[in-house]
Amino acid sequence: MDRLTNIEAFVRVAECGSFAEASRQLRLARSVMTHRVRQLEEFVGAPLLLRTTRSVRLSDVGRAFYQDCVELLGRADDLVEQMRDMRLSPKGMLRVHALPGFVLGHLTGVLRAFHEAYPDIRLDLVVNDAVVDPVRDGFDCTLQIFPPSSEQLVERRLFPVRRVFCASPDYLRRHGRPRSPAELADHPLGLYSRYPSRDRWDFYGKGKKRQSIALMPSLHTNSVHLLRDYALEHAAIVCIPTLVAADPVLRGELEIVLPDHHLSAFWLSALYAPTQRGSARLRLFLEHLFDSFSAGAPWDAALVAGGLIGAEIIDGQ
Repeated sequence: MDRLTNIEAFVRVAECGSFAEASRQLRLARSVMTHRVRQLEEFVGAPLLLRTTRSVRLSDVGRAFYQDCVELLGRADDLVEQMRDMRLSPKGMLRVHALPGFVLGHLTGVLRAFHEAYPDIRLDLVVNDAVVDPVRDGFDCTLQIFPPSSEQLVERRLFPVRRVFCASPDYLRRHGRPRSPAELADHPLGLYSRYPSRDRWDFYGKGKKRQSIALMPSLHTNSVHLLRDYALEHAAIVCIPTLVAADPVLRGELEIVLPDHHLSAFWLSALYAPTQRGSARLRLFLEHLFDSFSAGAPWDAALVAGGLIGAEIIDGQ
């Protein structure tokens, strides 16, 4: 019995909650996965997974055994990668999922520098705003503002994602400028539909006094870039993250409204499975990504320097 491959099969099934998905990710027949897990259970002398027609979950013994198995696989991967690094430059495929708001306009320079440093690592970068479980969906990691879909995932925060309400100067001349959050209800609004806070809008005034209101948008969309363009068409007041708003605001094409009423920030985080900790490709990619933004978000720094937003960040997570 190859204990390491059997342990790998057990961990992957536990993470996926499915023999079929674990088999797909490891590119093995389901019968092979079942045989490996059964061999490990026979060796341990207890069931590690509880199977029903609809789900697979850890038994009490499996839950106690799982974390040690994850650490063992991570250590094994570290040893193999260290041996490879002594002879070869890192190579292979790295599959990453990321939000469009971050990728479009902010990531290409980072990717170019990464490929120049590690030309043999190939990136498969999937861009959309879906809530992704990297294990279930077959990604090495995902870059997102949404809470982890599983407690088993590792989360590393990259930078805060701040949000502002803004509109074009032409719109504000024609329709007036709201002076309080409640007055937003008197305007056509464009709002992002996928924030973790859903329809709750919390504004923080002086002394961090919170005011919660419900807003009904005239345009509800999962595209922050569409919202930015909608505002540039003088159509509405929109709420968009500063990573999308900064350039048009700095050029004077958009103006921040309610600058004294702040919204909470979300965090863009890298989420990945514990078994990926030993992956040299992922480790190098994340180190490069975090080094690139170690000084914080440059778009926020420009807005703070221009006196357009405050330096204080209200953490919404």
